[in-house]
Amino acid sequence: MKRDDFVFTIGFEGSTAVVDSRSRKRYGTMTTMQLAHEGLFRQAFCSALYSGDEPEMQELLVWLQENTRFDASTPLALKRLFGVFEVPKGINRILSV
Repeated sequence: MKRDDFVFTIGFEGSTAVVDSRSRKRYGTMTTMQLAHEGLFRQAFCSALYSGDEPEMQELLVWLQENTRFDASTPLALKRLFGVFEVPKGINRILSV
């Protein structure tokens, strides 16, 4: 699964990812922090999670703690908040809606 597909996934049906094509087209080239600054917090978190880069995740956590009111103390807190725990394996098809 490509980064922009994961970041803009809105759901899954079996081995198919359902992706928001309008948002992907408009925001797909943005970095994690650019997404956060646009108010796309879930997408920013998914971007940081997909990258696997710990400094990037920490930068996002600090920014969210300073600029939002929800619990952004740990990656686990954000996983629970957004309902995204990992990049799924076994996705064979992308459905753009």
